[in-house]
Amino acid sequence: MDFFEAQDRARRRTKRLVFLFALAVLGTIAAGYVAAIFLLGQTGAAARRGRQAQYDYYEPPAAQSWWNPQVFAGVALGTVAIVGLASLFKWAQFRGGGSAVAESVGARRVDPHTTQLHERRLLNVVEEMAIASGVPMPAVYIMDDEPALNAFAAGLTTSDAAVCVTRGTLEKLTRDELQGVIGHEFSHILNGDMRLNVKLTAIVFGILVIGLLGRGILQSLGRGRVRVGGGGKNKGGGLAVIIAIGLALLLIGYIGYFFGRLIQAAVSRQREFLADASAVQFTRNPLGLTGALKKIGGLALGSSLDNSHAAELGHFFFAQGFRSMFGGLWATHPPLEERIRAVDAQWDGKFIEPPEVVDVRRESFSDAGLAPRRPAPLPLQPLAPAAAVALIGNLETNHVDYAQQLLARVPPQLRDAARSATDAPALVYALLLDADPAHRDRQFAALGSTTGADALQRTRELFGATAALPPEARLPLVSLTLPALRNLPATALDAFTRACDTLIMTDGEVSVFEFMIQKALIRHVVVARQPQQHANPQIFSFQAVAAEIALILSVLASASSDDADVQSAAFAAGAAQLPLLANHLAFQSGESWDFHLLDAALDKLASASGPIKQRALLAAAHVVSHDGVILAAEAELLRAVADTLDCPMPPLQAAA
Repeated sequence: MDFFEAQDRARRRTKRLVFLFALAVLGTIAAGYVAAIFLLGQTGAAARRGRQAQYDYYEPPAAQSWWNPQVFAGVALGTVAIVGLASLFKWAQFRGGGSAVAESVGARRVDPHTTQLHERRLLNVVEEMAIASGVPMPAVYIMDDEPALNAFAAGLTTSDAAVCVTRGTLEKLTRDELQGVIGHEFSHILNGDMRLNVKLTAIVFGILVIGLLGRGILQSLGRGRVRVGGGGKNKGGGLAVIIAIGLALLLIGYIGYFFGRLIQAAVSRQREFLADASAVQFTRNPLGLTGALKKIGGLALGSSLDNSHAAELGHFFFAQGFRSMFGGLWATHPPLEERIRAVDAQWDGKFIEPPEVVDVRRESFSDAGLAPRRPAPLPLQPLAPAAAVALIGNLETNHVDYAQQLLARVPPQLRDAARSATDAPALVYALLLDADPAHRDRQFAALGSTTGADALQRTRELFGATAALPPEARLPLVSLTLPALRNLPATALDAFTRACDTLIMTDGEVSVFEFMIQKALIRHVVVARQPQQHANPQIFSFQAVAAEIALILSVLASASSDDADVQSAAFAAGAAQLPLLANHLAFQSGESWDFHLLDAALDKLASASGPIKQRALLAAAHVVSHDGVILAAEAELLRAVADTLDCPMPPLQAAA
């Protein structure tokens, strides 16, 4: 799977989706216009009969005209206004990203310090998948009131993603099966499907509102809440008109909704086979995914949900979340049998009746998933620059094993701190401290004046453990702090950001890698607060970001060596990958740039299109590997750069 191609494919799907729904809206306008002309004709005929009865004369019927520009304009404007405003309302409900979607279905956020073994296992599986893929750690939710087997991922960007599972999924699946389900959802995160899902929900709701208006009018009449002025025959005629309008709106709205749901289902079904295949690739365990699907088939409830939003959000879920009508035309997922056979062609056709509750203590993964299943050595293979960039948004079979082993090497003290809203800021401060005692003392002094005594003391306590971390564990550990940091109040987040800047800028002694860690972290937190403002690319010209690319390549070259000639050679190796910018790229020595300039350059490049980011990262990979060897620190620096550009890169093999 090519990450940049998948993101571009998602944007193309969005354009096609908008076109198809535009056709559905046009059909709704046409149906509304016909209904309006018919109602006007009937109203005119009734008025004519009334005049005949009152004045006792014959009035010939007027010729029926089926084209009335004023009526068409009124119906079109009214329909577009209703659909547009309703869609914007639904989009605004989800502007908070994945957490807003999860909370809209009543899901509960998992306490990072939970003592429930099933919940600890879930957190661990999501952490493994996040580290293995390079995706920022998503928020984790549980739908406590749902005994069926289902799950979904939601969000507008990778920075604000949330993963949600039902209570049934948590309790009835083994660890391998849960991992298969979570792998499926991470595929949707990496493929850019989440934002498309939100758009689908908003547009379908906009069309549905017309039908809801008609139903509301009829229900109001039934409850006696709508009064019709006048008396006698006039009152009866007015009531008939209101009933006719209500019925017309109900019929027109639900016709549009019918076709909208058809489009929604068709778009959703196309992606499920790809997500299943990706989950098998990620976990290297087809039995995990198929086991979950077989248990859905063997459970009486299956994957059907009681939540009233199940149909509205059906395309988000791992499996069919509601009973499909019209012979499966509205089904958002392929039949279970087809999905299972696509992974296991030898399946015997038998489903599995799941247990009431899986005993996590009897799982092969010891201590409810808090230690690696096998003590194999780190299995990653050395990669060429092009291969490293090709891994962005992708996973090979060994990355999940690597993530498990990496997590096992992180002290429990640091993992607990990463999950705590109180300790997560101090953990980041500790990771940004300099190795030189003199420089570190200056940082401590600056930090104490910025954050206070408690945060300073906690940072001192954590520094000993962070200083002993291998380079490849630092970026994943920072990612694990994201769910806690996203929940900081605005004032606390501002104070945290200022403290990080203080540590970075104190004497300028913080390394480029540590700056990149801080930059990626702050960007993910900021994007998670306002994901709708960062979801789409805004720059499509290489020349528009030539200066920024040159600065980033220069910084990477400067970090690779203290030798000026080596730095120039490293920069040239990267610049050679951008022939279109050959006349716009010049090496900048360390005296000509500072972290403020680098910060602005990364922000601008993060808003560029996928092809621009892809070529820039390829050039960056050639810079760090210009001498033929990628050291661990260089590999993590490359990953940190990719992270600041919202391009999740899995762990890379590096020389010791």
